[in-house]
Amino acid sequence: MSDDDASVLRAAADRLELLAARTTGGDWRLGGLLATRPEVIAHAPDGGTEHVAEARARTGEWIAALSPTIAAPLADWLRGAARAEAEGEPVARAAVQLARALLSRLDRETSNG
Repeated sequence: MSDDDASVLRAAADRLELLAARTTGGDWRLGGLLATRPEVIAHAPDGGTEHVAEARARTGEWIAALSPTIAAPLADWLRGAARAEAEGEPVARAAVQLARALLSRLDRETSNG
């Protein structure tokens, strides 16, 4: 990996953390009364909730940044980590943590939907 690649990786990580810090916090879950129009509700650790759509000023950029265009490179990274693991190479712990977090959230939302 070149120094330029490392700089890009660090810059993306820094921007993602800054964006997350100013985005509506909590555990985002689908909810609402209409299955055809689910609402995204942020559940805070103190038990409070906030509709994410009502906090657009804080969440719009987050949603746009993590649009479906991110799926392909993210899936490629996870598959690359899986190939490395299968070949006995060390795998970035972050890849496994991300995969577990994604599966946990996706499984939960699928079972609620």
